[in-house]
Amino acid sequence: MNNTHSKVIGYILWIFGFMGAHRFYYGRPVSGTIYFFTLGLFFIGWIVDLFLIPSMDRAADQRYATGPKDYSITWILMTFLGIFGLHRLYMGKWVTAIIWFLTGGLFLLGYLYDYCTLNAQIDEVNRRSRRFG
Repeated sequence: MNNTHSKVIGYILWIFGFMGAHRFYYGRPVSGTIYFFTLGLFFIGWIVDLFLIPSMDRAADQRYATGPKDYSITWILMTFLGIFGLHRLYMGKWVTAIIWFLTGGLFLLGYLYDYCTLNAQIDEVNRRSRRFG
């Protein structure tokens, strides 16, 4: 079985879960966005998620491919240094990394886009490396 995501990172992000961080990390951008705007569904969903993180972790492990790019490292880079494009450098996306660096994450809109699509981007890089590597 794949182990693409970390429960430890999931629980650390859960601390800020009323903002939806752990849901984005586990590849659930729609509910992450809802949590962001409703403070974790008025904190009730946030508390329930304390018990749902193991199942979200298993679902992410089944959905996403392992490979040379680590999901947790990419998420940490994107969360703390995303406006500089370091997560894109890590994934080998040099051109967009330079654009992110020069434009502050493409004026933050690209940063928001990456927050919603980062798991799929890492998955694509990892699957491509299996085919050609």
